[in-house]
Amino acid sequence: MARITLEDLERLGEEPTAAGGDGSDSEDDQEEQGRLFAHWEVVASTHRVSLPRDMAGPIAQMARHSQAREPVPYVSLSQHGKCEEAAYEERLYPAGKWACVTKGEAMYEQSISMSFMKLMRYICKENSVGCYLGMTVPVLNEIHLTKDETELEREVVTAYYLPGEFQQNPPVPMDPEIHITERAPLRVITRVFYGMTTEETILREISLFWELLGSTDTVLRDTYIVASYENPSIPQRRNEIWFICRAE
Repeated sequence: MARITLEDLERLGEEPTAAGGDGSDSEDDQEEQGRLFAHWEVVASTHRVSLPRDMAGPIAQMARHSQAREPVPYVSLSQHGKCEEAAYEERLYPAGKWACVTKGEAMYEQSISMSFMKLMRYICKENSVGCYLGMTVPVLNEIHLTKDETELEREVVTAYYLPGEFQQNPPVPMDPEIHITERAPLRVITRVFYGMTTEETILREISLFWELLGSTDTVLRDTYIVASYENPSIPQRRNEIWFICRAE
């Protein structure tokens, strides 16, 4: 499946849109939706996923709002590194409500793509208030390693943080596979990496991060989070690996 995530929208939102006028707005809108959908179909095919036709509307809507993204709030506790660039950072994310989808497809990319397509529909209109909710970043993908720590478990939880105005009263999803979850405060150690996020690259980044941290029992060894910020069409897009700190 295509990496159907918020990340694909940034580039699309920057592309020129069809000009309207003289009563042709409806035709122009349809043409623009078709163009965006065709682009996403190509992206989807590279990840062995078919793109449902009913995604044309959500794709176009999120492309129009691609520059308006609310950051997930956090407090930076410490930064570790040399010169001006931090090698890693410790953060505290407050408790909050997230919309979550769990998938267990054959490929990591398929799971996160299928989950985020569901979340896109929820964000755009398929919710109890019937309106666009707004995008937040990053979108989180919670993963688990096998016992020998050589592979990812199939099950991936993809989570979208509800914008501030909906934190107290989250709109109800129409899709029964989307669950609104109240997550406890989360303390993590994060490290930025750039490029594609596949099972291979994720395992490599986890290994590199462990080499950097050294021996420690303050973080979990079987559960990690991949945070996605940018468009996957960008070759060196920004991602983060999050190591989850154990409860004190």
